[in-house]
Amino acid sequence: MAADLTALQLIEKHRSTLDQALEAIRTRAYWSPHPEHPKAYGESAAGDGLAAFEALRGKQLDLGQPGTDAWVGDEVSPYGPELGVEYPHPDVDVLLPAMRAAMPGWREAGPETRAMVCLEILSRISARTHEFAQAVMHTSGQAFMMAFQAGGPHAQDRGLEAVAYAYVEQVRTPEAADWSKPQGKRDPLNLRKAFTAVPRGISLLIGCNTFPTWNGYPGLFASLATGNAVLVKPHPRAVLPLALTVAVAREVLSEAGFDPNLVALAAERPGEGLAKTLAVRPEIRIIDYTGSTAFGDWLEANARQAQVYTEKAGVNTVIVDSTDDYQGMLGNLAFSLSLYSGQMCTTPQNLLVPRDGITTDAGHKSYDEFVSDLAGAVSGLLGDDARANALLGAIVNPQVRERLESAAGHGEVALESRKVAHPDFPDATVRTPVIVKADGARKVWEGAEPDAAYLTECFGPVSFAVAVDSSSDAVELLRRTVREKGAMTVGAYTTSPEVEQLIEEACLEECAQLSLNLTGGVYVNQTAAFSDFHGSGGNPAANSVLCDGAFVANRFRTVEVRRPA
Repeated sequence: MAADLTALQLIEKHRSTLDQALEAIRTRAYWSPHPEHPKAYGESAAGDGLAAFEALRGKQLDLGQPGTDAWVGDEVSPYGPELGVEYPHPDVDVLLPAMRAAMPGWREAGPETRAMVCLEILSRISARTHEFAQAVMHTSGQAFMMAFQAGGPHAQDRGLEAVAYAYVEQVRTPEAADWSKPQGKRDPLNLRKAFTAVPRGISLLIGCNTFPTWNGYPGLFASLATGNAVLVKPHPRAVLPLALTVAVAREVLSEAGFDPNLVALAAERPGEGLAKTLAVRPEIRIIDYTGSTAFGDWLEANARQAQVYTEKAGVNTVIVDSTDDYQGMLGNLAFSLSLYSGQMCTTPQNLLVPRDGITTDAGHKSYDEFVSDLAGAVSGLLGDDARANALLGAIVNPQVRERLESAAGHGEVALESRKVAHPDFPDATVRTPVIVKADGARKVWEGAEPDAAYLTECFGPVSFAVAVDSSSDAVELLRRTVREKGAMTVGAYTTSPEVEQLIEEACLEECAQLSLNLTGGVYVNQTAAFSDFHGSGGNPAANSVLCDGAFVANRFRTVEVRRPA
């Protein structure tokens, strides 16, 4: 296949970016090649991106991939409008062999060329960030700025991070080596050895509804950079962002002289359950999944032929013991609870507070005073509808709304949710968070089968202010929830070195990522690529982490060929 983009051209264009990414994952310092501000993309970019998005609506997105047997798609924006985009539905008995046939040439390209092609894909996605932001906004319900940043540069950073880790792991072993073993008076034994990074097979990416690109790009690019073909099966309510990604990837692969069937889309009919069918196909050797615990557990138990990477549900906890910046703590927590209506896998759910109160720079605060002040901080933050819409976004699906509306049945409501009208999208469902008081006495959560609502994930804008008997009890409750239910994040506020040590030790032992005393512009539910680890892979919330060496190293094997020198 003739190449419009040569390997040397790609290396000249992208090698310095890869080198900077390699340095960033080594030092863990802040770095990003993808601008966060919308104006950085040019004066006309916003209008051009919106126009490009609107041009997609009501059309078929033809990817030119083999095995299309129908056209499917019924996405409706959480803001109201129907997208009307139709996607190719695959005959997997045709598509999977075509993907498998594309892999030998990709394997032979080697780690550096694969990395450069991946960076070109990311570069072209970055140039269309405004278009992708519209696609993410209207499939996930994120407010525009969050869809722009999390769905654009932050997702691209995570994809690049995965490419960097993949490159490191593949070049750890040299491509060739001369081996000579002395034999005393006899001639030495001489061998020439060649080592090739060999992909596992076809990788299946099962996308999620809330963060299709942010959660999808790490697995997609980790598998592609290590030589695997990638079949992208988006969530049926969030197909467009990943379909556009597939389109860009196929375009770049073709221009670089590779078979575009290395990346393909698997959109499904309503209720088809295509992910379950694909997951147990023998051709599928890697699976990346973000979503419910039930299906994640099913994948881990049944897709035995594949290496399965899952991010599931967890119960995220914040311990509030004491603080020297009471207003800063309240503001930070209010923002964390409100961002994207709590529809993030990292949003705090349980706030564990001693029932005797906490020590602060504003004096002693009882449990009731703290809960009332936090409710006031959330109400103040979201009191203006324009700001509320910019932070909350829209409720992504009916299940989240149902959990929100049933929250009052779990205890005394300290902060009621209110409806927020959206000036541009009157059909959008926008709701402020609810805070529910709960009893955290040991008798409630100890025992074999406790039934407290806060002991399971309540995904969405629902949080529990849990009154515990002491800070040490809070640490024990934290341990239990992380060990049994998992957690993507843990936060804590304390001025006590002893309490801080207890919390840190609990998180180290239970393998949970901890943020301490955040009162400024960094929030527990946000992580930065190249520096922060998303999840730990060490508790039930996820069996892998974004991103580390373990996330990529098992996506390929090193095969050795020995010859006499």
